[in-house]
Amino acid sequence: MRVGVVTFPGSLDDVDARRAVRVAGHEAVALWHRDHDLQGVDAVVLPGGFSYGDYLRCGAISRFSPIMTEVVAGAGHGLPVLGICNGFQILCESHLLPGALIRNDHQKFVCRDQRLRIESTATPWTSSYEVGQEIVVPLKNGEGCFVADRDTLDRIEGDGRVVARYLEVNPNGSMRDIAGIRNERGNVVGLMPHPEHAVEAGFGPGTDGLGFFRLVEALVG
Repeated sequence: MRVGVVTFPGSLDDVDARRAVRVAGHEAVALWHRDHDLQGVDAVVLPGGFSYGDYLRCGAISRFSPIMTEVVAGAGHGLPVLGICNGFQILCESHLLPGALIRNDHQKFVCRDQRLRIESTATPWTSSYEVGQEIVVPLKNGEGCFVADRDTLDRIEGDGRVVARYLEVNPNGSMRDIAGIRNERGNVVGLMPHPEHAVEAGFGPGTDGLGFFRLVEALVG
């Protein structure tokens, strides 16, 4: 499959995300934030970083990039979209996912190998895992605290839309230990930790993140 990875001004992990796509056996397609064309890709990754310097709010300016008009439209037709860290923030700002990501509760940037539990496999991005499977991937953020009102949190939980949850330690104060969520349809996933940094043995904490990029073709189609 052809998987597009968007580069915004300030993106840091776009190259790593493209590498992860290739390691998973797919073709990585570089997409630029000013593009008006998704180039016929089968899925899109919004990578981590500090798009537009995190001015106003993280992801607040990126949501108005021309490419996001295409991503939002594509997501509405079932295009698989994965937002990692800053990409998760952009998805929330674009209203493709509920809630918001705010400054960590301890007011400090955190960088650590983080243990997660996979809560939902009903997405193209997590279908390679088992429900309840525990994985370790790097995490690095300053605004990674997921928040939402109580009704929204209850709805996310009740619909099984929590994709991953923090284990052992909550690194940023995210409500209900939420590390990642999906939309109702399951094609859009936001994840605060960085699976693209855990796809090759000898680099990072292991290969636990590779499953996010396997993309089972039957679910994508």
